[in-house]
Amino acid sequence: MAQKPKVDPHVGRLGYLQALVTEFQETESQDAKEQVLANLANFAYDPNNYQYLRQLQVLDLFLDSLSEENESLVEFAIGGLCNLCADRANKEYILQVGGIPLITNCLSSPNEETVLSAVTTLMYLSSPGAGSHPELTSLPVVQCMLRFSLSANVRLRNLAQIFLEDFCSPTQVAEARSWHAHSALGIPLPRTEAPQQP
Repeated sequence: MAQKPKVDPHVGRLGYLQALVTEFQETESQDAKEQVLANLANFAYDPNNYQYLRQLQVLDLFLDSLSEENESLVEFAIGGLCNLCADRANKEYILQVGGIPLITNCLSSPNEETVLSAVTTLMYLSSPGAGSHPELTSLPVVQCMLRFSLSANVRLRNLAQIFLEDFCSPTQVAEARSWHAHSALGIPLPRTEAPQQP
């Protein structure tokens, strides 16, 4: 188990978040990186932290982490981005810096939580006020959502159906259904963990 971050509890919110970012950047331990990124993703859930997280460039840290080979880092990074997307400034930043392809790449993750967060993040980015970003509902994304809408995983199936109904036009869905070269067919469904027996 990784150690708790080495942070003075009296430094205040910004200081604490800065210490986490510094630890993430300086540590060589993968366990410590995972723990710190998980902590930052949790802090991203609180709107009181949005300004500090922008100031500390945590959005970039999350976006950069989406390209990591370590599945846990990707899971925590997309979870953090999903939490941050509720804020208009964060949403606009992600769209402006070209974060959409990094997020859509997460749709092919074998990790269920990563895929669920990626779908939810795409939904948040597609919501009103985001402006026109056709890549959010590109043909491969819609095909992927069609495939997910047939999943045995209820959470994934429901999210995909909402995405198709609320964020895609009937024409986009029909085109994706009729397209013969289904580029999304090669994307495996995420692993689901077996239910725990009591």
